[in-house]
Amino acid sequence: MNRIQFLATLALAVPLTLMAPLSTQAETGGVSKVRISTSVGDIEAELYADKAPRTVANFLQYVKDKHYDGTIFHRVISSFMVQGGGYDPKYQQKPTRAPIEHEGRKALAAGLKNTTGTLAMARTGDPHSASSQFFINVVDNAFLDPTPIPDGDPVAKFEYQGRVYENVARAQLLGAAQLYGYTVFGKVTSGMDVVQKIRNTPTGAGGPFPSDVPKTAILIQSITLLK
Repeated sequence: MNRIQFLATLALAVPLTLMAPLSTQAETGGVSKVRISTSVGDIEAELYADKAPRTVANFLQYVKDKHYDGTIFHRVISSFMVQGGGYDPKYQQKPTRAPIEHEGRKALAAGLKNTTGTLAMARTGDPHSASSQFFINVVDNAFLDPTPIPDGDPVAKFEYQGRVYENVARAQLLGAAQLYGYTVFGKVTSGMDVVQKIRNTPTGAGGPFPSDVPKTAILIQSITLLK
């Protein structure tokens, strides 16, 4: 699977229904800890509201609403990531709140990268479309990181995928969807053996998806806030 196909894989976080406004919980910063209880074991992770405040607040609101309880890991690619949080075992997509503003560059500047064991938000081709779906990186996926934009306006020189741009308006670069990447907001602190079980599960077609679906459903029984 090439990078373009993989990015399409992550673009499955389409909101079905706009619900209540996002809580401001966790926007004041700090580190939260959650337990992701699955049918193959428990995963614990830290969430970094000081580095990705709106993303963490959004995730914790879904936790508070018990949105994740009874959802599945619906997409597993052993060489990239495991993704869940949007579908029930019958592959019915759950309603979500309005999507959130992308804050990947802020998180990247604070040191959060798409490295092994990190949690990041899935989204569509629109950078500002993340809602409930998330993924756990099972390898280092640097190509998913947002692209930093050099200082200045216009930007004197900018290199991207082997191409050099000179004197480009800053707004043009800031608005380029392909430069946004995926927002990292947490990291697994225990239970990577469980992540590995999920990663290595046999996959195939399932529901509306032609591939990469665990042949035996892996259920997210609950996600609970520990602190």
